[in-house]
Amino acid sequence: MTEIFQHLHHVCIVVKNLEKTVAYYESLGFGPWFDYPKKGEYVELDVPNAEASKAMRYKCVDLANVQIQLCDPGVLDSPQKRFLDDHGEGVYHLGFEVNDRDAAEAGGRALGLEVIARGKRTDGSGFCYFDTRAGAGTVLEVRKS
Repeated sequence: MTEIFQHLHHVCIVVKNLEKTVAYYESLGFGPWFDYPKKGEYVELDVPNAEASKAMRYKCVDLANVQIQLCDPGVLDSPQKRFLDDHGEGVYHLGFEVNDRDAAEAGGRALGLEVIARGKRTDGSGFCYFDTRAGAGTVLEVRKS
């Protein structure tokens, strides 16, 4: 079994209206919601559109066993915006927590997975998105917080 996809951290759902969706989840008892905690600038950032990435808005809620992230991709072109335009609201990716971001990225590449976005901070934290849509039905992400 692949070591990098063992600890599910979050499910990311792309939505059209962040406030409306949060309000709906709150009506079901989900909460408290918080803004995605951006930890600082990336020293390496390879994403399709850096401006779109910076403009995306996220709200998160921690459940007992997993985090739900709601993503409003905004109006700029990005993979998340294209997903929303093509498929409507829904799960864009599953995020897995790893101990070593670099090793997890290398492990995914060794499996033949295409990297579609990646970022790394000076402390080794960051993310890597793999294009696994054709086989897994969604994007898979590895992240180190």
